[in-house]
Amino acid sequence: MSRFSGVDLAIVVAYTLGVTAFGIWLGRRQKDARDYFLADRSIPWWAVCFSVVATETSVLTFISVPATAYTSDLWMLQLAAGYLLGRMAVAALLLPGYFTGELATAYALLERRFGPVTRRFASLVFLVTRALGSSVRLFASAIPLKLVTGLPYWQAIALTGAVTLVYTYYGGLRAVVWVDVVQMVVFLAGAGAALWMLLRKVPGGWSGFVAAAAPAHKLRILHLDGGFADAKWVLTGLVGGAFLSMASHGVDHLIVQRLLAARSLGDARKALVASGVAVMGLFALFLVIGIGLYAHNGGAAFARPDEVFPRFIVNDLPPGVGGLVIAAIFSIAMSSEASAINSLASVLTHDLYAPLAGREGDDAHLMGVGRRFTLAAGAALVGGAILFQLAATGTPIVIVALQIASFTYGGLLGGFLLGLLSPRADGHDAVAGMAVAIGGMAALWAAQQFGGLPRRVDTLWFTLLGAALTLGAGEASRRLRRSTGRAA
Repeated sequence: MSRFSGVDLAIVVAYTLGVTAFGIWLGRRQKDARDYFLADRSIPWWAVCFSVVATETSVLTFISVPATAYTSDLWMLQLAAGYLLGRMAVAALLLPGYFTGELATAYALLERRFGPVTRRFASLVFLVTRALGSSVRLFASAIPLKLVTGLPYWQAIALTGAVTLVYTYYGGLRAVVWVDVVQMVVFLAGAGAALWMLLRKVPGGWSGFVAAAAPAHKLRILHLDGGFADAKWVLTGLVGGAFLSMASHGVDHLIVQRLLAARSLGDARKALVASGVAVMGLFALFLVIGIGLYAHNGGAAFARPDEVFPRFIVNDLPPGVGGLVIAAIFSIAMSSEASAINSLASVLTHDLYAPLAGREGDDAHLMGVGRRFTLAAGAALVGGAILFQLAATGTPIVIVALQIASFTYGGLLGGFLLGLLSPRADGHDAVAGMAVAIGGMAALWAAQQFGGLPRRVDTLWFTLLGAALTLGAGEASRRLRRSTGRAA
């Protein structure tokens, strides 16, 4: 039975209504699509940083990272270090291009280099990838709500999605970013409260954590042994993680949209690098929570590892504290989903609708269209999340989300790198390279997952492999055009 009290419920309801009203209020003076999707490029760097962290963190971090420590060890800190390296590369290589002229989306940069067909192709890839990945996140947010209320998954998903959609529809990116700032404070407070209660409940506090975890080798961080098939190998984390972060923070419009809302290139760079440092701290915090849960439960096994932390919240936290932690989960769930909805609507509006309808530059009209696409994106994510309740039992959801992104991230990143590294490549070469890479990575994953092929490469390497395949196929296409006499 749930111990979720009336006090806890009141905290969650008050918080949800409060941030929804705040988001609607922030959108009261919007005038056009530039304001709706880029907040008129007026967001200070520290708020952009908070929004980036809130957007990428999501409920997956809250419940799946502790589950990873519970079932394994602290190896994900290697991955977090790789993420920081990748952001530094993006700040140096890709961000300057985004701040040359007025770009509405990440893929407008591809049009400038390769033409409109490449932009539309990359936009469609983003739409599919983001819809799938964010649907997983929305499903993850329903796990604790189901445990607390007893609602079926589909009802919990629909409730979370509907609340998020309200302030995203009315408030646009300005509301999304500033609500993210509030939600990150609540998120950190909830995580801190959970860790504090674990330290009180485990005999000996921190020494009790260590005493339980050390014999099971759960305090290990570095894995110098292993290979390309091992997610725990240090090079998988540092190199594979760096390229994954280059794609997620350099060519995924979910994050790039926030960076474009910064006041300058310098502010965007500060926000991006600072977010990498913050994420390393968050990973450390939630991995320690996972160690604490292991000590608290005596290492007991769970059929679904992602339920370890939510069950502790529901069954072991006192009234008030449990409500704060559940509010923290809702806050980060709403944050990541609001960001996804707004970025999907932005790409649909600027990359597909505006050029095809001949309405580019008509920002007043595009704002109305963008709001309608916002409703459509919200409905798509709710529908996708309901389907993801069929995810494999016993697999941390964070791994599923990383796999979905890995199919396409390499192709997208490779397209941008082709533009930087191959001056003579054109749009045909870019589209061919990206298509070959995305198809190749999807085929490799399917063969390893379902086709009986022994696992040779972990999905964290897929972004690097996909980017290399894009560059290779794109250059081969360019050379073939030259050899057949077509324009180079």
